[in-house]
Amino acid sequence: MFGRRPDATLVRDAPELQRFLPLLSRRRSDSLVFFSTEIPVDSALQFLRERNRGLPRERRTTLLHLIVRSMAIGLHTRPGLNRFASAGRLWQRRDVAITLSAKREIADGSPVITVKRLFPAAETFDAMVDGVQGALRSRRERQDLRSDREISLALRLPPFVSRAAIRALQAVDALGLLPRSLIDGDPLFTSVFVAHLGSVGLDAAYHHLWEYGTCSIFAAIGRIRRRPDGKRAIEIRYSFDERIADGLYAAITLREVRRRLEHPELLL
Repeated sequence: MFGRRPDATLVRDAPELQRFLPLLSRRRSDSLVFFSTEIPVDSALQFLRERNRGLPRERRTTLLHLIVRSMAIGLHTRPGLNRFASAGRLWQRRDVAITLSAKREIADGSPVITVKRLFPAAETFDAMVDGVQGALRSRRERQDLRSDREISLALRLPPFVSRAAIRALQAVDALGLLPRSLIDGDPLFTSVFVAHLGSVGLDAAYHHLWEYGTCSIFAAIGRIRRRPDGKRAIEIRYSFDERIADGLYAAITLREVRRRLEHPELLL
């Protein structure tokens, strides 16, 4: 207890200032830093055209697959971003998990669904594509998760009871006593939360981070736009908890995410 968690290990080798920041700033909302990066995507789109030639729609690789693949590689190769702050301490995640959000249908009133998935270091590109496609398909076909049932239950209870239950869960998590089974099924216990706003024709936006859970990075992906030079590009806007790593480390990691998307053969 206090030095152990089922989903992470205590960081002991970070610089003293980095380990002090979770004591200085208790909340993620006090520690937000925003990054924005523009990524040329002509090479990525050509890669997708060649890869998807002759494939049925449900088997096609998309730009989202390339982006999350590049992020997962980045978190494995530069694990200093795969961390979170909790209870005044800095923690290193045991896994790379990415949560995706999407509309169940492109229609007003359609609910937003979330898919949380682990991205093992040794996973092949094809296995990653099939895994993400399968997870999104299951959710769109209304396969409920335990988190969906928990939300439904919370909404049936009086608000003061639900708020008290959430505070209790946060307290238990701060002690490192939240069961791994609850953590694994919760989309907010994740390395990165990704919203592909471009899939519904929207530009990227900066998003907040939740105090509940352990999500330290939110990435909002905008629509493909034509630049003045005629090339196509997307913008990704990141909201980042500065307590987990310094700005230079984060900037270099995100620069590498961009480089792999500019040279998509690196993702294989």
